[in-house]
Amino acid sequence: MEIIAYLVVALAAYLLGSIPTGYLVGLAKGVDIRTVGSGNIGATNVFRFLGKPAGIFVLLMDALKGWFAVRIVALWLAARLLPAEAVEESGEVAAILAALFAVLGHNYTCWLKFKGGKGIATSAGVYLALAPLAVGIALATWIIVFLLTRYVSVASIAAAVALPVAVWFTSHSLLLGIVTTALGALAIYKHRTNIQRLLAGTEHRFNFKRKGKTT
Repeated sequence: MEIIAYLVVALAAYLLGSIPTGYLVGLAKGVDIRTVGSGNIGATNVFRFLGKPAGIFVLLMDALKGWFAVRIVALWLAARLLPAEAVEESGEVAAILAALFAVLGHNYTCWLKFKGGKGIATSAGVYLALAPLAVGIALATWIIVFLLTRYVSVASIAAAVALPVAVWFTSHSLLLGIVTTALGALAIYKHRTNIQRLLAGTEHRFNFKRKGKTT
């Protein structure tokens, strides 16, 4: 029964995470966000080419779907599908599983031929539910690095490193530490084209005054 419960939680979290918010917002404005800038469906590309309100909306929605997958979907399904005596212990596993699959859903959405975003906002959402102190440290790292460099990609990579480190130091869950390390590595991998541009000196800094730059 626990295996079935975990499978249902994973599927539900994946489908929730797979909602391509940036793509849908772009369609509503008559733009396929995949054809402009970096081609990414995440908040940064939306911010630059569709404007600040659209970018902030996508950022919040991508984070919210991660939080919702962990705090609502996983816990509700665990309570419904698991025996009462197993909910407390197995509920943590269900929540971590939901976190993992929500991010995978965002990064590899089935609605766009398994091509999605980079998972930074959705990861922030799931860890706001799972480990708020750790995500606070990662967010502070992102802000500091971004203000120093004005590279969104560098700030995101720095946060992807800071989050697992913070989880290992602030959490007592071995499973959470392992999953967070894996997700951090995945986030860095998703930034591989940004890393190539950084090494080549062609990565653009974020410009608050005008749109049209790419990361």
